[in-house]
Amino acid sequence: MSDLVGCYAVIFTNQLSGNADGYDATKDLMVELSAKQPGYLGIKSVRDGVDGITVSYWESEDAIAQWKANADHAIAQAQGRNKYYSEFQLQVCRIERAYDFKAS
Repeated sequence: MSDLVGCYAVIFTNQLSGNADGYDATKDLMVELSAKQPGYLGIKSVRDGVDGITVSYWESEDAIAQWKANADHAIAQAQGRNKYYSEFQLQVCRIERAYDFKAS
C-alpha cells in the first residue's frame, strides 16, 4: 500500500437496483479488463447486500481517462446507469500518504 504514494485511487460507491441480473458477470469482466489496462495498479472491492465499494489504483490521471474511455467499460457504464445501480458516486483521489499493518 505504501508504494502507492503519488498514484491515484478511484473510489466507486454504489447501490444495486432490484434488477441486477448479469451484474456479477459484468463486474468480473470489468475486473479482468481493467487489470490489462496500462497504468493499472490494483483493485479492492467489497459488497454488503445492495451496498458496494470498489477502489481501483492507477499510475496517473491519464491511465484513469483511458480506462474510462475503454469501449467495453463504456458499455458496462451504460448498463450500470440503466440497469444495475439505483445510485452511485465516484471520486478520483491522489494518494498523498499510505500506511500498512499486518498482524504477525
